Amino acid sequence: MRSSARIILLVLLGFGTGWLANSYRALEVPVAEANSDVFTVAGSGDEVCVRCVLPDFVQLSEKWRASVVNIATENKAPKRRQGFRPGPQEGGPGREPFERFFGPQGPGRGMPRRSLGSGFIFDGAGYILTNNHVIENADAIHVKLTSGEEFDATLVGRDPKTDIAVLKIDAGRELQAVPFGDSENLKVGEWVMAIGNPFGLDFSVTAGIVSAKGRFIGQGNYDDFIQTDAPINPGNSGGPLISLDGRVVGINTSIFSRSGGNIGIGFAIPINLARQLIPQLQEKGRVTRGWMGVMIQKVTPDIAESLGMDKAGGALVADVVDGGPAELAGVQVGDVILTFAGKEVADSTDLPLLVAQQAIGETVEVVVIRNGAEKTLELKVAEMEDDELELAGSESEAFGLAAQNLTPEIAESLGLEPDTEGVLVSAVEPGTSAADAGLRRGDVILEVNRKVVANLEEYSARLKERKAGKSVLLLVRRGDNTVFLALKPPAD
Repeated sequence: MRSSARIILLVLLGFGTGWLANSYRALEVPVAEANSDVFTVAGSGDEVCVRCVLPDFVQLSEKWRASVVNIATENKAPKRRQGFRPGPQEGGPGREPFERFFGPQGPGRGMPRRSLGSGFIFDGAGYILTNNHVIENADAIHVKLTSGEEFDATLVGRDPKTDIAVLKIDAGRELQAVPFGDSENLKVGEWVMAIGNPFGLDFSVTAGIVSAKGRFIGQGNYDDFIQTDAPINPGNSGGPLISLDGRVVGINTSIFSRSGGNIGIGFAIPINLARQLIPQLQEKGRVTRGWMGVMIQKVTPDIAESLGMDKAGGALVADVVDGGPAELAGVQVGDVILTFAGKEVADSTDLPLLVAQQAIGETVEVVVIRNGAEKTLELKVAEMEDDELELAGSESEAFGLAAQNLTPEIAESLGLEPDTEGVLVSAVEPGTSAADAGLRRGDVILEVNRKVVANLEEYSARLKERKAGKSVLLLVRRGDNTVFLALKPPAD
């Protein structure tokens, strides 16, 4: 038997950021049998699928509970972040920082620290996927399952450029692994569920929708993030973003926030990007990438018009590395790259990913616009040299800055002579001696305590010569000018 009842269906707008109680409508519907999912709207005959309106995350969370892990690390030295909060000289007023997820850490500089993050088992043999920044600089990594079991983990491989790391634990048995989905086919508006350990709270589930895809947020050349409004907070880093079919489509990585807490804008690494890198990380512990040898910039509408293009798009070649694959292929400054290996370069941010994913030594077609006409070139992809940011020893860390060797290519890109010697400041942490002294990313350190430094080795040696408790005097090149800056002594 059926009887009539008035059922209020709430429209779920912004699920995960709050119920909008003012958005509703009352529908006159007959109550169906006890286990029915479909109701017919009285007067119109329209069917309402309750299960479609309200996704059932209960089964998903119960099914994959055992696959999500809590990761804790121990660090003897302070951790230096790759995504520092920009100061006035790095982004200017009004720019929101992209906060990395680091959990509670111990007191004081130089003390052992514990960083809480998340991860998930993707292989029953005990392989775990997480973010590189969760385990970066760790002296020990500990993994805790939802069963309460704890294991020491081995770092199998990591890739700072995409912020991905693979760990391994030996549980003595086959573990439950969550399957990979296809992030390429993920649609904006789809429901997703985020699982992790926010603020160290074990196994926390939130849900929302895919807000956007292909986001470039300035974290590196290989940005291609999924944006979601599923609430993500510190400690969720490395946890899975799961679609309604129960497959991982992303790795929760960062948020956009004024306060460091969730405001409904979170970012996840597409799982398709991660699954391409996992075999290399498991085999070699690192990732090798294709290299083209060009410096590029965005094609704006004004540039497109001046080049006789119908619309803005592609990647404008601003410089070509001498002797690099692009020069050998005939690429010239002023060319606009439209396609690479048969794939469209819709924006300049697309090209680094396309080149990096190409097999080393393979010859591909590159279509460019030159003088208003399309031209097809053949380019042999070379291997990118390892150019990760290097910390010049604990001495540099103590002052709060990261440095790297100044190559001729980098010097030219900074407007300096190719033979300029020194070390490049690649990162400055706010609130440290380096930040207080006024050092900026992109500065070139020429001297330390009035002694010339030509490379990282000399730079590190000069810092080690400093007297305890004494400031360090730096001669810095900034653009066309040089300036002396004094680093206050860190707490030794």
